Amino acid sequence: MPGRMNFSQLDRVAPGVSLDFVLADLGVSSMQIDDPARGFTFKYDGPLDLRLDPTSGISAAGRLRELDEDELAALLEENADEPHAARIARTVLGELRRGEAVDTTKRLAELVGQALSFLPAGEREEEVKKSCQRTFQALRIDVNGEFEALYSFLEKLPGVLKSGGRVAILTFHSGEDRLVKQAFRQHLREGFYSSVSDGVLRPSAQERFQNPRARSAKLRWAVRA
Repeated sequence: MPGRMNFSQLDRVAPGVSLDFVLADLGVSSMQIDDPARGFTFKYDGPLDLRLDPTSGISAAGRLRELDEDELAALLEENADEPHAARIARTVLGELRRGEAVDTTKRLAELVGQALSFLPAGEREEEVKKSCQRTFQALRIDVNGEFEALYSFLEKLPGVLKSGGRVAILTFHSGEDRLVKQAFRQHLREGFYSSVSDGVLRPSAQERFQNPRARSAKLRWAVRA
């Protein structure tokens, strides 16, 4: 069996073998999130990287230098449903146009705060925090091609499951969940699945208390026809 691979290459994990069960956990590991050197969090200063595999691809800082204002705004909206996407894009790209660097997590978070400076003081802090979370999420998804990888994985799933085989997928934000729901329903209509989950399974209150990072988790399942 191959070693480290992207799950979009599911069909190459065990060529010619039909699987009984597939579990996909789409979350980023806590070890990555908590390492300032990886650039996944704005709670600590570090390089604005955000790559899941830092040995390949382009960093988030490099990606920002490739985008124009409209492209960045669209990226924030599509990948994270960011309501202040246009303001954030204008502020960040304005900084780059002036020749200033946006290559650390702290600097990007500061610019998000500047973009939302119009908000009333009483609600600004919480809204800036949420927009920072969404901005970092959107850039991480883009830098790592996460939606493209998920789409490829979902398309290959029916071809690797044996009849009666099951798949369960854990997602952690609405964009991922939409893709999974749409793919499961499409493949159900096409006859590849005999049944799919009607809704999502969520962690219990006790689990969310014990593991706060589980609060956004959603699980969907499907059974191969």
